[in-house]
Amino acid sequence: MKVPKRLQPLVDDGLIDEVLSRLMSGKEADIFIVRSRGEIRCAKVYKDAMQRSFKKAAQYQEGRKVRNGRRARAMEKRSSFGRKQQEEIWQNAEVDALTRLSKAGVRVPDTYVCIDGVLLMELVTDDEGDVAPRLNDVTMSEEQALEDHEVMMHYIVLMLCEGIVHGDLSEFNVLLDEYGPVIIDLPQAVDAAANNNAQAMFARDVNNMTRYYSEFAPQLSQTRYADEIWSLFEAGELTSETELTGVFEDSNEAADVDSVIEEIKAAFAEEQDRLERIRTAAED
Repeated sequence: MKVPKRLQPLVDDGLIDEVLSRLMSGKEADIFIVRSRGEIRCAKVYKDAMQRSFKKAAQYQEGRKVRNGRRARAMEKRSSFGRKQQEEIWQNAEVDALTRLSKAGVRVPDTYVCIDGVLLMELVTDDEGDVAPRLNDVTMSEEQALEDHEVMMHYIVLMLCEGIVHGDLSEFNVLLDEYGPVIIDLPQAVDAAANNNAQAMFARDVNNMTRYYSEFAPQLSQTRYADEIWSLFEAGELTSETELTGVFEDSNEAADVDSVIEEIKAAFAEEQDRLERIRTAAED
């Protein structure tokens, strides 16, 4: 196919040998299948802020540190230089998260280079060498659902132990290859300790995954992994070896009405996001 303009510099530099096809167009990036150094990989071309449809981006960027004072001031003033710096931070957040999570034992795609808003990374494939499907495109047995849900909860624990919350985790951001789930799409990953929205995002991530797997294993719908894991995290008791039960007992303290209302609003927003993802997936 014709080389897209954003990929031409990587072709010129010898990082990409050939652009084979467009894989998909998402809310924050376009994905292309490419040949690089003799291997089939994918190139993620990030869209700029004006093109991205990722909602409430400011909530995800809260807590991301900028050591350079000039850059921080420019970002606050929203100058052209500041906006460029914000874009680099958005893109580098995914590279940083993928690198850290891979070292922590979470299955994510390998990354090779990120330059000029293009991330060259591993193409996750199935046992026949085809592009691995997203979870929302597969069905599974109850036994498989229980097994994969346990794996996903373990990955989520490993992520939180690294101080990372995915922030947009669902069946649309997990691939399934012959070895099991692979987590993708992390430019919006947040710092669990520095972002005021981290707990709500974490609960949404966990509940999204549990809801999906409960379609095949209904007993999972009665579990409370989000509350259990976050409670252990807050208490400083969460480790990579923590054995989860899915059971959580509420305290006997009076309910915080404002918190309950916020949870209801969050649940409504979550359902709207889920429906939007379904519509987007159907269009792709």
